[in-house]
Amino acid sequence: MNWGTKIVMGMFAFMMFIVAMVVYMFHMHGRDALIEENYYEKGINYNAEYDAKQHVLQDDAKPKITITNTQLVIQLKDSAQYELVLMRAANSDDDVKLKGNTTGTSHLILVDRTRMAKGMWFINLSWGTNGKTYLFKNNITL
Repeated sequence: MNWGTKIVMGMFAFMMFIVAMVVYMFHMHGRDALIEENYYEKGINYNAEYDAKQHVLQDDAKPKITITNTQLVIQLKDSAQYELVLMRAANSDDDVKLKGNTTGTSHLILVDRTRMAKGMWFINLSWGTNGKTYLFKNNITL
């Protein structure tokens, strides 16, 4: 094999590497947990988010989070309609999104954690009660 054939084979191998990287990037598009779908809309609505966070501080309404072997229990101060998003940084396919009303007189949100992977989770809980909106963001480890 002469040096010309080796150069052509090297160029072919490099082109195959580039094609494989393009296919991989298209395959991974949309699965990245670090990218928000509505990034600009969230920026525009930041004041409402800030106000909701301040309501949690002003009304001392920080939720109590308890982690058991089978459940994630979140207790709110008052009965409320909530929207809960649990995001896993490792894989956005594992994200958990729940909407509903608190249950019982203790105002609980119960999440089944038997199908949730162990590790770091980002919790984003928004709820509304008595005409006010609240927002709580935190990291938890399961």
